[in-house]
Amino acid sequence: MPGTAVHFGGGNIGRGFIAELLHESGFDVVFVDVVDDLINKISSTKSYKITEVGPEGESSKTITNYRALNSKHSMPEVVDTIANADVVTCAVGPNVLKFIAKPIADGIAARTKSKPLAVIACENMINATDALREHIIDPKNMKEEVLKELPKKAEFGNSAIDRIVPTQPADAGLDVVIESFYEWCVETTGFKSGHPEIKGIHWVDDLEPYIERKLYTVNTSHATAAYFGYNKGIATIHEAMADPEIKKEVHEALEETAHLISGKHGITKEEQQKYVDTIISRISNPHLEDVPVRVGRAPLRKLGRNERFIGPAAQLAEQGYDVTALVRGVEMALRFQNVEGDEESKELAKIMSSTSPEEATTKLTGLEKNHPLYPKILDAVKLVQGEKK
Repeated sequence: MPGTAVHFGGGNIGRGFIAELLHESGFDVVFVDVVDDLINKISSTKSYKITEVGPEGESSKTITNYRALNSKHSMPEVVDTIANADVVTCAVGPNVLKFIAKPIADGIAARTKSKPLAVIACENMINATDALREHIIDPKNMKEEVLKELPKKAEFGNSAIDRIVPTQPADAGLDVVIESFYEWCVETTGFKSGHPEIKGIHWVDDLEPYIERKLYTVNTSHATAAYFGYNKGIATIHEAMADPEIKKEVHEALEETAHLISGKHGITKEEQQKYVDTIISRISNPHLEDVPVRVGRAPLRKLGRNERFIGPAAQLAEQGYDVTALVRGVEMALRFQNVEGDEESKELAKIMSSTSPEEATTKLTGLEKNHPLYPKILDAVKLVQGEKK
């Protein structure tokens, strides 16, 4: 029998994707966030609407049976709710995991229920739940005596999520427009007592093929379209995908990542091509209007060592495979500087203007100087730095 699910993050992914499936599975959903206006709005609204957009058109559903807590002002209640919950999920962004770890750790410590709490982080990063767990068990968050009892109190499952949430209408309120296609894969190995029953989750024994296929296809294609579109001054992602040059760049990047995914994970070329065709169709959908500035935000994270460009390019370069298209994507991402409302783009501009090409390459990508990909990225950094002089 479903019970209570605590979800950190009241944003569009939280309300429009995770909470939707938790709600449909019969859980009482408790949103936790620190944004006063958002929490007040959720608390004062008894329902909100999700509009799903797909090739067949639109359909709507109403979400009810939820409440909200502000962890800035109601931390004891947040901890008590976690202590009595059945599931904790989050969609807060990788950089925020360290901030939500303490209340989760305290909730686990206060737990008296016989079944362990199921913890699933729903972030756009590899092994996000492992990262959250490391913050939770940090000695400053969890006492040693609680850590010894942790297997009885909480279980953790890495997940991979895939669903496009476009730019929302200005007057949307709590309502969310979201694509109808979704995939939420969760690894079963961490749930020794049995995984929670959540509709829509694809439970898998090994998550890595699903994570890499998603990150190196969906995220790589979306980011490539965004950064090329931004540099061309194109207003929306679907308009960028209608540009023949950009569409060619996206296809060539995905040809490279498909080589890695098929070779590494035993996915046939035909199966991967079918997946690629689906992704191209999704990000080209004019009814899911999105903008390069939103999709391209947080470039420092997206240029990271295991992320959508460097991750596959590094593995392919180690095999001696050509990664020209992925490197061109990196070059475009390096130009995503000083974008209004995006702090990482400002930090990127600072790094590119104040450090040597070698230092910038290492700092931005985490690549070692002896890595076969390093000189290719170094050339891209030098090229972009030279344009500013």
